[in-house]
This record gives sequence, structure tokens and C-alpha cells, in this order.
Amino acid sequence: MLALSLPLIFLHADYQPGFTLHAGSTGVSVYLSDLAMLAVGLTALLAGFRWGFRPLRDGLSIWIAGTALLAMVFLATFYPLLSDRSYDWHRHIVTAGKFAEYGVLAVALPLLLRRGRELWVLLAALVAWSAVATTVGIAQFFGWSVAEAWAPGRRQPSFVGHHDFAALSCAALAAGLAALAVPSWRVNRALAATGVVSGVLGLIASGSAAAGAGLVAAAIAVALVAWRRRSLDARRLTAVVLVAAVGAGGVAVLRGGDLDQFVRFLGVRRAEPTTSQNVQTYVQHTLLAYIGLKVFLGHPAVGVGWQGSGEESGYGPYLGAAHRKFPHASPLSFPSPAHPWGVQNGWVQALADLGIVGFLLLVWLFASGLVVAGRRALRGPPELAGPAVVAGVWLLCAMGIWSAVGLVAGIPLDALMWLGLGLAATAAAGTLRAAA
Repeated sequence: MLALSLPLIFLHADYQPGFTLHAGSTGVSVYLSDLAMLAVGLTALLAGFRWGFRPLRDGLSIWIAGTALLAMVFLATFYPLLSDRSYDWHRHIVTAGKFAEYGVLAVALPLLLRRGRELWVLLAALVAWSAVATTVGIAQFFGWSVAEAWAPGRRQPSFVGHHDFAALSCAALAAGLAALAVPSWRVNRALAATGVVSGVLGLIASGSAAAGAGLVAAAIAVALVAWRRRSLDARRLTAVVLVAAVGAGGVAVLRGGDLDQFVRFLGVRRAEPTTSQNVQTYVQHTLLAYIGLKVFLGHPAVGVGWQGSGEESGYGPYLGAAHRKFPHASPLSFPSPAHPWGVQNGWVQALADLGIVGFLLLVWLFASGLVVAGRRALRGPPELAGPAVVAGVWLLCAMGIWSAVGLVAGIPLDALMWLGLGLAATAAAGTLRAAA
């Protein structure tokens, strides 16, 4: 059930059938991915009643951190009502629920992955779907106009969306990186190799620089794990470096034009004139992050409320300062009621929407997952250390990609984060010791 749900979870909502439930003036869009999440949750619950909930015990720190963050998100849809600012809490309570919905994946993994063979089914489904997405992305790159493809020769969204395409690619290549860190892990070599090839090519085609940064961090972590486990030799180190260099370097080459514009913006090179329609990607990301930080400084404790930084009442008071700070940016780069861009940086948005409290809770959640995964990766037997490394790669890539995407609910990147947390808890539980 979990494997069958992955193609729906890692698929853009625009390509899924769905329907809308109305409650007063608020509408809730329900897609196939939501129904898949319901099926996974019910299956995990049945598995827990049949075989016990004990596998959840070793992930306690993750569950506490996750519950605290989600509680903060829901509280942040109500306390803005105490101010005199306008705040559409009806709409934001729906997105808060969508954000929490994918947390089911984290709880489901320890309950469903009871033996090693079940992990292979999950990884095989991810790699297979990544291969399909990468094939579509490469075809788009060479001119196949399908699924809202961009111009040939540019970064492509496949059927997922640029950053979510990168998230799926990172998920696929993790098994190969884990095999390099834990050579005694009995991973299917063909599966690992396919995941690396598909993942690296997909990452490049997506053009996500944030994912490239996450991959570099993951590669460093993999090398450290291999060194601590005394399995790092010249051949494996070369392979890890090549994966990171080809993936991150390919993205840098593909995004060369955007990077050049950003360097000019920083004053390193002479700036080129811009037009009202010429939105420069990295300049806009910097501008929006600046606004997000100004929102945070104006509401440092608990922020302006969940998704509040994307509302005019949230960013409006700081638009003047942003125009003065970025006088040469395209007017279209600035948020407006017609273009509510949002912060487009999950970490900065956490500060703006949830304040320092919510930001620290988000950091705590990722740190809990990395600590739980790290313990198994460094000191666990191969059949547990390998999955722990996979979980760590997923989490580090997700952390990187969140720096280029706002806290959007119910997207594949959201799923990658919770899958990483769930696999870390699964590795800690020790159930994957069972024979494959």
C-alpha cells in the first residue's frame, strides 16, 4: 500500500483528479494523493493493532518534536485573530491540516516496514517512479512539450514541479549513497545504481540549486559515516565525490544564467538593465527572504501566523523598505495581491509565520531525525545502518530544498521530510533485522 501510494504522492496536484468539499465559504480540495494518504494511515493502524505499536517507541524524540511543531502550526492559525490585522484563518486552517496530513507517513513507516524485504519494495517504487520522472524531464529538456515543460535547454519540472522533482531524485539516489557508506549492507546493486543514475540526472534536469546544496551536505555526511565505520577507501570516496560533483555541478551549469545575474546583482560584475517583466530568480528569492526577515523582526516571538507572511497584511508594512533596499529589482518581483509570492524559503517563513518558537521547533524536528538516524548509521548493524543513512540523506536534501520553497502544504517535498523522519524511526526500532 505504501509503495502504491508513492506515485500519487510524488505527482503534482494539477495532474490528479479530485473534488472540492465546501464548508461555508471555505473549500477543501481533495486529490488522489489525499485518498492515498488515508489508505496508508488506515493500513498502518491495522498493522499496529495486528502486530503491535512497539516499533514507534524508539522514535519517541521524533514524535514529540513533530507533535510540538504541528501544534504550533495549528495555534498559529488562531492567535493572529487577536490582532487587528486581517487574516484568512478559514483558508489557513485547511493548509495547516494538509501540512499535518503527510505526517502520517512518518508514523506509518515503522508500523509497515517490519522486515527488510518491505523496505526494498518501498525503495524499488521510489527508484522506478524517479526513473519515469527523469525520463520525462530529459525529454522536456530536449523539446518535448508536455506537462507544462519549460523552453528546451532549460530546467524542467517533469510532472512534479522543479523542486519536488529534485526531492524525488534525491530520494532515489539515497540507496546508492548508503551502499557506499555501508558496503556490508545487502542492497540490490542494480537498484542502487539505477537510483544514483536516475537521481543525479533528475536533479540536474530539475535545476534546483538548493537540492544541489543538500546533496553536497548529504555526500559529506555519507563520507563521515563510512570513515567512522572504517569502510571508506579511495574507491568509495571517489564515487561519493563524483555523485556530489556531477549532481551539484550539473545544476550549476544549467543555472549559469541565473547565477550570473545574481553575481551582477551582488555587484561583483556590472549589472544588466532589467525590465518590468524580467524577474531574476535569485534576486527575487533574496528580496522575498528580506521581506520575510523584516516580518520576523516585527513579530519575533510567534510570528504573524501560519501562512500570514503571504498575506498583504503581513508583508505590506515592509514593502517600502524592500523597494528602497532593492531599487533595481523588477516590480513583478515584489509580492502583491495579484502575485502573493510568499517568502519562498521555508526556514525564513518559519521565522516570519511562527516566530523564533516555531523556527526552533522546525530545527528540533530535523535535528531529532538526524540524531536518531545518525546513531544507527554509526553504530548499528549493516541491515539497520544502511536504512539509517538513507533516512539521513532524505532529511539533509529536504533541509536544503526547503531553503528555496516556502512551507507549502501537501507537496512531495513535504512527503520527503516525513518519509525521512519515519525511516529514521524505523531504523531505530530494529525491525529491519528480519531477513529480506
